[in-house]
Amino acid sequence: MVTAALSCLVAGLVALVLYLRLSRPFFWPDLMHYVKLRRHRATSQARMERGIVTYLDSFLHQARTNPGKPFIVFERQTLTYRDVDRRSSRFANALRAGGALKQGDVVAQLMCNEPDFVCVWLDVVHLVERVLPDLKKDNMAVWVVDHTSPSEDINSLLDKVEHVSEELLSEPPKVDIMSNFLFIFTSGTTGLSKAARVGHLKAIMSMAFFTICGATSDDIIYITLPLYHMSASLLGIGGCIQLGATCVLKKKFSASQFWKDCVQHNVTVVQYIGELCRYLVNQPVVPEERAHRVRLAAGSGLRADVWKKFAQRFSTITIREGYGLTEASVGFLNYTDEVGPIGRASYFNKLSMPFELLRYDPQSYEPIREDSGRCTPAQIGEPGILVAPLTAINQFLGYAGNKVQSEKKLLRDVFKAGDVYFNTGDLLLQDHRDFLYFHDRVGDTFRWKGENVSTTEVSEILGLVDFMKDANVYGVTIPGYEGRAGMAAVVLKRDHKLNGPELYSHLLRTLPAYAWPRFLRVQTSLDVTETFKQQKTKLVQEGFHPDVTQDPLYFLDVSQQDYVPLTASTYQDIVSGKIHL
Repeated sequence: MVTAALSCLVAGLVALVLYLRLSRPFFWPDLMHYVKLRRHRATSQARMERGIVTYLDSFLHQARTNPGKPFIVFERQTLTYRDVDRRSSRFANALRAGGALKQGDVVAQLMCNEPDFVCVWLDVVHLVERVLPDLKKDNMAVWVVDHTSPSEDINSLLDKVEHVSEELLSEPPKVDIMSNFLFIFTSGTTGLSKAARVGHLKAIMSMAFFTICGATSDDIIYITLPLYHMSASLLGIGGCIQLGATCVLKKKFSASQFWKDCVQHNVTVVQYIGELCRYLVNQPVVPEERAHRVRLAAGSGLRADVWKKFAQRFSTITIREGYGLTEASVGFLNYTDEVGPIGRASYFNKLSMPFELLRYDPQSYEPIREDSGRCTPAQIGEPGILVAPLTAINQFLGYAGNKVQSEKKLLRDVFKAGDVYFNTGDLLLQDHRDFLYFHDRVGDTFRWKGENVSTTEVSEILGLVDFMKDANVYGVTIPGYEGRAGMAAVVLKRDHKLNGPELYSHLLRTLPAYAWPRFLRVQTSLDVTETFKQQKTKLVQEGFHPDVTQDPLYFLDVSQQDYVPLTASTYQDIVSGKIHL
């Protein structure tokens, strides 16, 4: 009787496992990721109960428990956790002696990637509870991190640091975990940059990134991104601190030096943003790319076409692609080996990080509301605006000094009266397997011939052409036409020329006609931010007028199935309506 019951139980379990494997192949990865998140939150809660509440608390904990562990390797210099703690205390003592800072002050930090960036940052957190940018004209003291000052109005700091005590400061003041920790400026790729308020809770959550990706305290992590960016400061340096790992810090990313650095410093984990990986796959093959020990690449913004090339060329490296925002805590991680997605929309993931994709009006790019005034979820396979409810975990503290822009990011009464959601401004798509894909930024998507055009999709398609090195797609206005016509600023590969008929043939096979770039602007390089995000604002403003730029311009002549030079007379024929698009 018992044997029969056990046999039935085993058979049932086997059948259940087979059913899940066949019908829900990602059930177990989803469940394991959820368990990992729950375990991490329990660990974080236990750390908080021991007084490790903030970013600084985590650093001080490592400085006390692993003082001799190498923390930052920079060029030929190695600093341990103890070294950084003592040097940050020197900075704090020097600033305090000079009367530069007091409780409640706000500090603007303008430095390049170097160990003293971290030391100055930590010393400020020692001294004050909040940070806020200010200027000399507003009667703010200005200090230069050097031994001498270029002006008597500016205080030098390094000479004073050498003559003050490295005695550790008293315990930092207790802070409200929901209060401001940093102001980080947004990239400003489609408009003016805004100072996003980042709270202590957001900072401590961001420090878990490398842990969730599978890194350990034994790893050596290579960071080439600018430290004033959230990816490098909170996820990168913060992730190293939480693990107690070692960071190899680069002053500036160099594609030609990347693998040489990895070999020299025995790097095991690299942090990326998508364009960084594209630069690497476009580099000539070097011996070091097969001699390194890198096992994990973690980051965001990796395009599917670059992802495939990267995975094929550097096959021993596991890729962990994620998605996150400076302003809020909603985020995803692709913990599978599927190429392309930024994460998953499984039941378990929505338990740990609630979110929704909303249908939107293609004219206004605002969420569609029903007669009841409520919003409508996007369908499977349909791009939707990513929104997340404001909760104790998902904070949005707004933008400094900009209440209007802060309020614009909030959606109210979305599904019921009184609810409040954060509007990311990003369009995501969920497929039938519950994978999430980045589709486009709301500000980047444009409408032409009554259809929505995804700049991200068109850029990826252009990148598949043999002679194309890079492309930045945007929409331009034409008198007499509704919407915006597609235009692409492109960079050609070395020793290659634009082949209009080949490009036309490629577009004919891969994109609907409304998504074809009607104009091309050939450049020697694209304008990008320090984190390699493409700048579109100036390109949109300049449009396709040949008198505005010295860059060669081309117009898609469908009758010739070719891109032909855009002359002043052709421009006039287009804007006058003589040439119909």
